[in-house]
Amino acid sequence: MAVQHDGHGLRRRPAHRGPDPRHRPGPRGARRGAGPVVAGVAAVDAAARLRTAGSGAGGPPDGCGSLLRHLGLGAGMTVVLMSDPQVAAIPVRECGERLTDVRTQGDIRVDPRRQDPDGSFAYLRQGLLDRLLHAQAQLPDGIALLFVEGYRPPGLQRRYFEEYAAELGRSHPDWSPEHVLGAASRYVSPPEIAPHSAGAAVDLTLVDERGRELDMGTRLNATPEESDGACYTDAANIGAEARANRRLLADALSAAGLVNYGTEWWHWSWGDRYWALQTGHPTAPYGPVELP
Repeated sequence: MAVQHDGHGLRRRPAHRGPDPRHRPGPRGARRGAGPVVAGVAAVDAAARLRTAGSGAGGPPDGCGSLLRHLGLGAGMTVVLMSDPQVAAIPVRECGERLTDVRTQGDIRVDPRRQDPDGSFAYLRQGLLDRLLHAQAQLPDGIALLFVEGYRPPGLQRRYFEEYAAELGRSHPDWSPEHVLGAASRYVSPPEIAPHSAGAAVDLTLVDERGRELDMGTRLNATPEESDGACYTDAANIGAEARANRRLLADALSAAGLVNYGTEWWHWSWGDRYWALQTGHPTAPYGPVELP
């Protein structure tokens, strides 16, 4: 199939075949997973000292807190964390686009595990939803996206971040506040820039024709501590089948213009500050928003 572009920057191409986070176990200490992937919060400092090209602004600057914002995943690779000042520096030019209930779109399967009383988990900005529908069309027959969580109210995002940061601080009393912030942002975004609170991010996975989740190497929402870093998108310590399934998911979503947060294989976004930084856009069209 030839690559095709529409008026919204979408493109089509053939797909290549191939416990809830709020009830998670506490950090178990630093351990190193298979291969070059750094796993466990205490290992972040050493890995982050890897200076690599393409890390945003010429590689991570000096200093413990700054180094923490760049998590080394092996030679030539880094992940810019949500707490990096480069992310917050992206201005938001709010476009005012509405939040839409994904459940009204019959083509997207919605998992109820994150359902809340007002159903806010199932909302996304319309532009992101359009791109999910495009990504769905890229998948092979018999494989589908499984939507797990989209919009998250700003107040709830703040609570999640503060609870996880407090948990890390208790487990590592020798860490500075900046160190805790950097480590916490691997798993929960700081509330002021959180893509979920902008309706610009989605947590999702793949299922087969019977609705069974494909092997992705870890459960969705696994922490870095419990998974030995296998939750990182390019983790080395996962099997070949899981790696192929992650690539299938990534191919479809990338073709639709979404970007991944590299510490969470399931987290993809479009239109938020992190997306703007990763794609070179000077501004982000989506900022934090309240559900009407």
